[in-house]
Amino acid sequence: MVVPMLRDLELDFAGRTFTADALLTQRKLADFLRRRGAHFLFTAKDNQPTLLDDLRACFDNRGEPDFREPARLEHGRVESRAIWTTARLNGHPTFPHVGQAFLVERTAVDKKTGRRSVECALGITSHAPDTADAERLLELNRGHWKIESVHNILDNTFDEDRLRIRAGHGPENTTRLRRLAIGVVRARGNTCVAAATRRLNRNMRLVFDYLRMTKNSLGHPSTPHRPLRTN
Repeated sequence: MVVPMLRDLELDFAGRTFTADALLTQRKLADFLRRRGAHFLFTAKDNQPTLLDDLRACFDNRGEPDFREPARLEHGRVESRAIWTTARLNGHPTFPHVGQAFLVERTAVDKKTGRRSVECALGITSHAPDTADAERLLELNRGHWKIESVHNILDNTFDEDRLRIRAGHGPENTTRLRRLAIGVVRARGNTCVAAATRRLNRNMRLVFDYLRMTKNSLGHPSTPHRPLRTN
């Protein structure tokens, strides 16, 4: 279904890299993109069992990573990511156009509790090492999950999956307004959109403050005091 949608787009695919989660890790989509000069970077899960088993076997004894990014503080956690790459799956019998396979390991330590969590993601890309090295693949992977985080906010905070607007441009316009709201909230330095949204729901005055429609404590200059006229 995705391929016909992409085919209808008036888009120059050449030179672009398309990232997708496991649902879209499909052979037809990979072939469609490569035939138009685009690259792909897909994650692999149980919907591609043969590919997933082969990826796991490739990284069983992976040793030191090909690239590790510096740790950074995000959302009250110290996070770091590392990536391992291999060309062992190039020419894979069940999936076309594989240029590299990769494993991304995400480590997070909660600053308050000290609890440590480790997540691993496996995937494939049509990029060969000369078009995207390990650092670039990690950057592409991180960029994809930044987009996914917006979808997560739309689903969980705005309950978009249960949207009942169907007529005309209603669904598209509603989504655009919600994305605008997320952008406005984040522009104010809020790392948790859900918490900021709850505050806005409880105090409608803050909505006007966020939109800079009032002069208030968000840093805008206050209205100068004018003496009362008596004549």
